[in-house]
Amino acid sequence: MTAAETVIEVRGLRNQFGAQVVHDDLDLDIRRGEIVGVVGGSGSGKSVLLRSIIGLNRPAAGSVKLLGTEMTSASEARRNEVERRCGVLFQNGALFSSLTVAENTMVPMREHYRLPQAMMERFAALKIALAGLPENAGAKYPSELSGGMVKRAALARSIALDPDILFLDEPTAGLDPIGAAAFDQLILTLRESLGLTVFLITHDLDTLYTICDRVAVLSQKRVLVADTLDKVERYDDPWVQDYFQGPRGRSAELAAHKAQAGRSSAASAPNTGTR
Repeated sequence: MTAAETVIEVRGLRNQFGAQVVHDDLDLDIRRGEIVGVVGGSGSGKSVLLRSIIGLNRPAAGSVKLLGTEMTSASEARRNEVERRCGVLFQNGALFSSLTVAENTMVPMREHYRLPQAMMERFAALKIALAGLPENAGAKYPSELSGGMVKRAALARSIALDPDILFLDEPTAGLDPIGAAAFDQLILTLRESLGLTVFLITHDLDTLYTICDRVAVLSQKRVLVADTLDKVERYDDPWVQDYFQGPRGRSAELAAHKAQAGRSSAASAPNTGTR
């Protein structure tokens, strides 16, 4: 791995709140263009890790490099520059209830750039469409949206500035299986079309098996293992074994294999159409 390929580099991270140590000597690398799923039990510090990487939480010790910049010691101007290249979708969307979807999507544009209103409106409409929302969704308020539409509206805002890295905190939580599967496919599409690197916190096994290139397991205050799923699921740890080898894990793995087989069959089928 070369330094140019690593867009997130965490070394020796320690997060502590009073006497409670959440992370201790935590290391993690994420390479450009990959989707990494972060999993762990309740209280393992998944969201704290995300907040430490994006600068919302200052760690007690350790190093966090984002796009080659040491965020814990960078100047405010440099931090702002790096932050513009990151998009974040928080767990519950965190949309401003008094703003429409379009106005929410324009918030990062107003914060970081001085653009004409008409230009921001065109950009917002494009991002809303990329997030899979209908054109009329831009004029709606969050209270008028379904849970799935709120997620997509928050996603539109997170890609407003064409980020290099997308941070997602439980993006499919609260969605029905069909809505969650559609959201997973949307993330894959955006990764391919926009060249995104994705840091994804999730407990959804279907998401892990469907879209993640690697999985990082948080346990014992550190990253216990970060590797491809076939290696992670064989890791000798009780929590890992319960999580991946239990009935739900086996079901998700089987569904992913069936879906992959279906796509492979469709891709290899002869074209019998006539001209």
